[in-house]
Amino acid sequence: MNTTVLSAINEQINSEFEASYRYLAMAGFCERQKFMGAAKWLRLQSEEERQHGLKLFDFVLARDGAVDLKAIDQPSASFDSLAAVFEQALVHEQRVTVEINTLYELCFKEKSFAEMAELQWFLTEQVEEEKVAREIVAKFRLVKNDPAAILDIDRELGARTTIMGPAR
Repeated sequence: MNTTVLSAINEQINSEFEASYRYLAMAGFCERQKFMGAAKWLRLQSEEERQHGLKLFDFVLARDGAVDLKAIDQPSASFDSLAAVFEQALVHEQRVTVEINTLYELCFKEKSFAEMAELQWFLTEQVEEEKVAREIVAKFRLVKNDPAAILDIDRELGARTTIMGPAR
């Protein structure tokens, strides 16, 4: 595997695990605020991000590359509101989209075609990740500070039962 591409994929592996940690911190905040539906949704999202990291982790190993795990910075665990949690999630997903696009572009430039094929799944996944986050944020913006509506959104978020991660 091309060393430049391997290094960049390792960065993305660490970014995915960091995202898992970030979503778990968000879940903890929501649970402390007794938004149990949002906490459940965010725990599932944390697991999904972990699976994304493992998908790349396994890919690197399958290509006989070395995985380079790094320390994860402590994520923020304090937010102004439930809506602010999901605003932060949307910003994060937009950042990950840029990361995946940049990684894909590097693979193209380096003619790392197997890596491009692997990343195709992530390109598609990020469209869905941003769409879902954008829809949740739009609901919070619509209801503003209406407590009953916020509780309805929390209940709706709690209906999530699965992660949409890849099969390994």
